[in-house]
Amino acid sequence: MIAKDMKRGDVLVYNGAPIIVENVQVQSPSARGAATLYKFRCRNLITKDKVDLKLKGTDNLDEADFRRRAVTYSYADSTDLYFLDSENYETYNIAKEDVSEEINYIKDGLEGIMALIYEDRCVAINLPTTVEMLVTRCDPAARGNSATSREKPATVETGLTVMVPEYLNEGEYIKVDTRTGEFLGRVTK
Repeated sequence: MIAKDMKRGDVLVYNGAPIIVENVQVQSPSARGAATLYKFRCRNLITKDKVDLKLKGTDNLDEADFRRRAVTYSYADSTDLYFLDSENYETYNIAKEDVSEEINYIKDGLEGIMALIYEDRCVAINLPTTVEMLVTRCDPAARGNSATSREKPATVETGLTVMVPEYLNEGEYIKVDTRTGEFLGRVTK
């Protein structure tokens, strides 16, 4: 795959190991005739190390040989999270430390989770871009502040703290972006 076509979530081979693209920056040339540079922040799926790449638009990396499987969250123990394959009911586990960022969005009944299987081992999970969460704790709105759009911290059912508009209360459902952790809106149930 050429660098100008790579995007977030692509799994490629670099130095003999699979990497997943987490962030892409495009640096336009400042001189006439210079090549556009693409900066990639990637993560090695085996060692979990961060990898920074700087490539020209025509540079090429091979795609990794892996499978994406639709899974649902089953349970967790002290070290691992367990997921059930939606088609063949095979169980995959992944260490909690390997999904330390994603764990804040995983809850019972969450749909749209994809497991990345490399050499019959779950090496990463991809979450849906948005999830609905129940607000379990937040301060009540202060009277007289409705003219300005202020935010306050709210804790959701998984323990994640999200900045929400001041009008939200405990017991309401909100939509949260799993890539940035930002509040996207109120959900009516």
